[in-house]
Amino acid sequence: MAEQVKYFPNNEAYKTPIGAVEVGKPVTFRIEFSRPSNPSEVFLALTKDGEQEVYYPLEYIDVSPSGFMEYKATVSVTTRGLYFYHFVIHTENDTYRVGAGDDLNAMLGKGQDWQLTVYEETYKAPESFRGGLIYQIMPDRFFDGGARRKTKPYAEYREDWGGLPRYLPDENGRIRNEDFFGGNLRGIIKKLGYLKSLGVTCIYLNPIFEAHSNHKYDTGNYRRVDSDFGTADDLKELIKKADKKGMKIMLDGVFSHTGDDSIYFNKYGNYDSVGAYNSVHSPYYKWYTFKDFPDTYECWWNIDILPQTDECEPLYSEYICGEDGIIRYWTEMGIGGWRLDVAEELPDAFIDKAVRAAKKVNPDCMVLGEVWEDASNKISYSQRRRYLQGGQLDSVSNYPFKEDILNFVRCGDAARLNNTVNVLLNNYPKFVLDNLMNPLDTHDTARILSVLGDNGDTSTREKRANASVKNKDEAFGLLRVAALLQYTLPGIPCLYYGDEAGLEGFEDPFNRRCYPWGNADKAFLRFYKKLGALRTRDKAVFSDGVYKPVTTENGVFAFTRTSGNEQIVVIANRGESDYTFETKGKSYTDLLTLKPFGGKVPAGEAVAIKLTSKVAFPEKKSK
Repeated sequence: MAEQVKYFPNNEAYKTPIGAVEVGKPVTFRIEFSRPSNPSEVFLALTKDGEQEVYYPLEYIDVSPSGFMEYKATVSVTTRGLYFYHFVIHTENDTYRVGAGDDLNAMLGKGQDWQLTVYEETYKAPESFRGGLIYQIMPDRFFDGGARRKTKPYAEYREDWGGLPRYLPDENGRIRNEDFFGGNLRGIIKKLGYLKSLGVTCIYLNPIFEAHSNHKYDTGNYRRVDSDFGTADDLKELIKKADKKGMKIMLDGVFSHTGDDSIYFNKYGNYDSVGAYNSVHSPYYKWYTFKDFPDTYECWWNIDILPQTDECEPLYSEYICGEDGIIRYWTEMGIGGWRLDVAEELPDAFIDKAVRAAKKVNPDCMVLGEVWEDASNKISYSQRRRYLQGGQLDSVSNYPFKEDILNFVRCGDAARLNNTVNVLLNNYPKFVLDNLMNPLDTHDTARILSVLGDNGDTSTREKRANASVKNKDEAFGLLRVAALLQYTLPGIPCLYYGDEAGLEGFEDPFNRRCYPWGNADKAFLRFYKKLGALRTRDKAVFSDGVYKPVTTENGVFAFTRTSGNEQIVVIANRGESDYTFETKGKSYTDLLTLKPFGGKVPAGEAVAIKLTSKVAFPEKKSK
């Protein structure tokens, strides 16, 4: 059968609605294929994950002007879950399967199944985050707001703000993470005006609860702000003052493990408590899994200072998610969201309770999970997860965009980036897409500038510790393209503190240097402030604007974002020659420079443009 077949799930001409669908809502599938072989029957083969295939007949509609035969079926799925589908065409002599290629377009006789995510809208999607900008802060490295406490007897309290963090192991081979530079909550409060100038609407704080280390992922007491960062009153003041400037505070919830130096485990006797390590009769003993009490126990990634919790243990679950639990306690204080660390290691039942606890206090509270892959079909520990099917996560950290944006700016592979975007558009509910946390780097990855630059020899850890980008202007050019895509693709950009100042650094702790106050790269700052202003001016488009590709040819990645009568065109050119955008006699404005767009995008550059009549220019201040 030599006929061509047409079907693409992200085009409303073939599937309505596009993307994930709500339980019980009708979804229409329409497929086209060319003559002359007339089919006798056409079926949609739909399978719920792990269950038996069900066939739905498609009805013949007509012959299109181009000579393709059109068939369609409308189906309502009444049970949430992950579904997969393809089409089957019977002719007089043969049977043909129609599946999805890598770009989601139909392939005759081969291809994978398309995914259909069916969700139940248990909670209304948060409104306060969409269209904004998330700014990630590691408190110890952001700004010292004064009143430094120095409460830890074992700590090295650094006086050389901006110095290289300690990275060499001690005599026992351990990297201690015990050097503190003095950043705190009062420092963040003092810099709220600065964050506002970047267009920030949400401040995501790496862990702030009491802990032994400088990074705080080894929780010592969930009910206390770490004394090096300040007090609960400081946090309340931060929440209140940030809210007045239109910013929400998001906390990092690290619930898959605690620290061994904690009120709960108390391995070293530093707490006035009977920890799980101290006695089998400890109220916390059942939180953990001991193989040979007390010295052999389950720990996170086999790191013995991070004893792993049993999130399904009733006492632990109640402590975190109950009426008087940790999530309610801090949410009642006024925070706007939670990031659930390593969500793939938290059981579904625990996530259900955690989300319920946050939403009960504040229905608009964002609960976002750290997931590194496609979260809609994620399998962890041999179990398919249901993060996005309702009653769980509002959204996730969007590492797929990150990886393919970086690949595009380095290699010019526009098709791969477009395909990744299309897969998530097809697989994710719209409310998830609109709230995606889109990073280019984080505390877990190398700094974007170091990734894109020439750092010389980085073959050893010591060389990476002291590496610096040698071609900063060239790397900044690549970064400008990557950041514009980060700020304009579906979701919410997440800016890692210091990227806007030109910070560099490879793996932990080199990517966790102090913010260079007084020495920030002014060109970087100007650029990021323009990006923030772009999102602020056109928040309506970036809140929920529909994504549509324009071209992915010759190293050019171009798309539109459209909301109502407003449309923004984004063109990123990583090809070898200038790209000409056909303006059709219309006048467009470059949204970063607020100058007329000349029609061409030079190789290596990127623009966001809009019809001049639709641009809301900032008012000039009177002298």
